[in-house]
Amino acid sequence: MLKILIPTIMLLFITWLSPKKWLWLTTMTHSLLIATLSLLWFKWNSDMAWDFSNYYFGIDPLSAPLLILTCWLLPLMILASQNHISTEPIQRQRTYISLLISLQISLIMAFSATEMIMFYVMFETTLIPTLIIITRWGNQTERLNAGTYFLFYTLIGSLPLLIALLLLQNDLGSLSMIIMQYSKPFNLASWADKFWWTACLIAFLVKMPLYGVHLWLPKAHVEAPIAGSMILAAILLKLGGYGMMRMILILNPLTKEMAYPFLILAIWGVIMTSSICLRQTDLKSLIAYSSVSHMGLVASAILIQTPWSFAGATTLMIAHGLISSALFCLANTNYERIHSRTLLLARGIQIILPLMATWWLLTNLANLALPPTPNLMGELLIITSLFNWSNWTILLTGLGVLITASYSLYMFLMTQRGLTPQHMLSLNPSFTREHLLLTLHLLPMLLLILKPELVWGWTF
Repeated sequence: MLKILIPTIMLLFITWLSPKKWLWLTTMTHSLLIATLSLLWFKWNSDMAWDFSNYYFGIDPLSAPLLILTCWLLPLMILASQNHISTEPIQRQRTYISLLISLQISLIMAFSATEMIMFYVMFETTLIPTLIIITRWGNQTERLNAGTYFLFYTLIGSLPLLIALLLLQNDLGSLSMIIMQYSKPFNLASWADKFWWTACLIAFLVKMPLYGVHLWLPKAHVEAPIAGSMILAAILLKLGGYGMMRMILILNPLTKEMAYPFLILAIWGVIMTSSICLRQTDLKSLIAYSSVSHMGLVASAILIQTPWSFAGATTLMIAHGLISSALFCLANTNYERIHSRTLLLARGIQIILPLMATWWLLTNLANLALPPTPNLMGELLIITSLFNWSNWTILLTGLGVLITASYSLYMFLMTQRGLTPQHMLSLNPSFTREHLLLTLHLLPMLLLILKPELVWGWTF
């Protein structure tokens, strides 16, 4: 654990001490080294559930893939931001990279915390760097509004969680995840217990986000710079799923009855947000709403608590993390050339940049869960386990999959096909940096097809 955490902290010193000329290269190389080193977490000793660094930090098969994804994303964010941040004053560049590194440090500590209060503190700490990135480096005048939405939705959702955790500490005498999973089931019957159950999960459902409390997400995505969008889509939404999977194990047997309204909202949200995607004119907003749709599937899978649904939720979280981040990178390559996110203004790029169009096609096919991508495997596991839970869900999930395929193809056709307008005939060619960035997104995804059990979590 510390062999990753200490070099990441040292990366802050590298950022401030590197000469101006080498700043981006040294931070990028060092973070890529950390990301490669983190792949050692895949080498799992299956006899033990937890692998400890100390009493407060541990890794198990659920947190390992999410931790590796976190480490993998830092070099990609630095690579994606290089073009539009490198024109700014050097102090601002260093501050920006430092914020990304501090975000990674708090995420590593959140995913590897074995104490619930430690997890809660790190869960909240991730707010601060993300908020600064959105409000300081956002593109439009709406960025302060987006930052306010992001902050207050998350804080209002997570304050009841703190009270619920303190009550749990009072009852159990410990908030260690290792001890909690072996505690006897609570006899939860009163109204107060039902409120406690809701308080335990609402913070994670807002973070995922559940349909109905999702309004902060499109705003935050649209206003954030590229690194902000990448980390939001790939990691911060997964904090909600991870927290739910940790908490829901101790909330039985009450979950069976209490989960219904949330399950209905999640599955209905899949259809509603997918339908909204078909009406979007803004490219980043479309990708943001597609994230809400995918996370609705994950939320419903976690709430029904079967081994298959847990495996599907973990797989879809990892696959979606890589693919949605790649989609935001592609949207950014468009934005850097035509300075607009409007779909109509980006038509016919395929003729000018054919290799970039290939990346668009591959990423969109993965987003609509084409066989044999991990996205399909995650969705199949979730849809099968939901069907097993109730036959009626097949109508909603089937319709959701159909609309997902529709908006993915709509996004590809609107941005790539058609006649090229006159204002786009003098675009910059695509850079090696951009192709490397997209290769580093799609290569892990393609490799996971060969060995998907790495990301199944602790269910099989």
